[in-house]
Amino acid sequence: MITSPAFSGKKYAVLGLARSGRAVVESLLASGAEVLAWDERAEAREPFVGRVALADPLETDLSGYEGMVVSPGVPLNTHPIKPHADSFGVPVIGDIELFAQARGDLPPHKVVGITGTNGKSTTTALVHHILKTAGVPTTMGGNIGLPILEQEPLAPNDNGVSVYVLELSSYQIDLTLSLDCDVAVLLNITPDHLDRYGGDFHAYAASKARLFEMQSPRRFAIVDYRAEADENVLDNAENPLIQFIGDIDVGAPSDWPALQGPHNHQNAAAASAVCRSLGLTDEQIAEGLRTFPGLPHRMERVAEIGGVAFVNDSKGTNTAASAPALAAFDNIHWIVGGLAKEAGLGECEAELGHVKAAYTIGQAGEDFARALLEKVPIIRSITLEQAVFDASTAAERGDTILLSPACASFDQYRDFEARGEHFRELVMALEERAA
Repeated sequence: MITSPAFSGKKYAVLGLARSGRAVVESLLASGAEVLAWDERAEAREPFVGRVALADPLETDLSGYEGMVVSPGVPLNTHPIKPHADSFGVPVIGDIELFAQARGDLPPHKVVGITGTNGKSTTTALVHHILKTAGVPTTMGGNIGLPILEQEPLAPNDNGVSVYVLELSSYQIDLTLSLDCDVAVLLNITPDHLDRYGGDFHAYAASKARLFEMQSPRRFAIVDYRAEADENVLDNAENPLIQFIGDIDVGAPSDWPALQGPHNHQNAAAASAVCRSLGLTDEQIAEGLRTFPGLPHRMERVAEIGGVAFVNDSKGTNTAASAPALAAFDNIHWIVGGLAKEAGLGECEAELGHVKAAYTIGQAGEDFARALLEKVPIIRSITLEQAVFDASTAAERGDTILLSPACASFDQYRDFEARGEHFRELVMALEERAA
């Protein structure tokens, strides 16, 4: 795990003992810190009995504490922990800030921070894959993979290079004060998570922009044209070296099996620029793009049955995320619906020419059916199981059955992964029957 003498002898409070919270406590303890920790779930507290002080920080005098560490899922705009910590002058931080503070004690390395409303998981995994394929010691963390503090420190290669690649949500950036990324990336900004920002899109954009504000002079910034133009995200940055994604020459998408569609062209362009800034050659980047396997639940080709492709894009949890998947295929049987994050079709409406029929599911199913009326044929399937049956019955050779719900999953599933796994299971059952 990543530890640091910077934490030794200091007091920290930790609220939330899920994956990242557990990693934080273990890292702090191994670093010689004094820890107070709490989680409402008794089973989450149990591994730390006798190892830390177990008490609710909301009921604790935090005088003398170095930091109040919370999970990114804690809503700072409404949770009482923020004003409580503020009353003692204690900063509310997350595990990424602890990583930033530990960097001075790690072997030589660089950090890439990637944010954006959509595409950041794919781009993070892609940068990591290109670096790994080129023989550069690298790991990825943040909003993807294992918690960063749980991972072993990277040892540099013979050229003195190793790279931490971090996917960063706005929530994580809100809890970070000093992460100086060697390369910072903003892929795009579209309305999302606005409940955390008082419904203010500009506040949400400003949260993303802080990734650049934390950079030292002459660092690299890779930004989408629209994000820069619309939100002036670089106004307060300390003179980073700016490159716009639209200017990046990246090659032929036909050579990248797992990176189809215009949105993935943007992801590939951003990843290529990151890797060039880190010293990789165009040949190394091309090989990484060609061999990238893609991410589960993000335009994941599950099977082809009778000439019909089945694609799992369960990670399409808002209309802006689903629109690129619609743009990437033709003759689509679109499975859409769930717990809506916004009203209407959003950016998906411009891609309806690719849709042969829509199969609505979940809580927002009827709203989507009304929005799609007279635009495409509609089948009110209600459940994912029925939608897969309905779509597979109607689809013809050359068609694509696409799960890209444009909604969160919580009305019917634990998370988007569970929804995608169910889709995969349903498709595998179809494949077995067809064999």
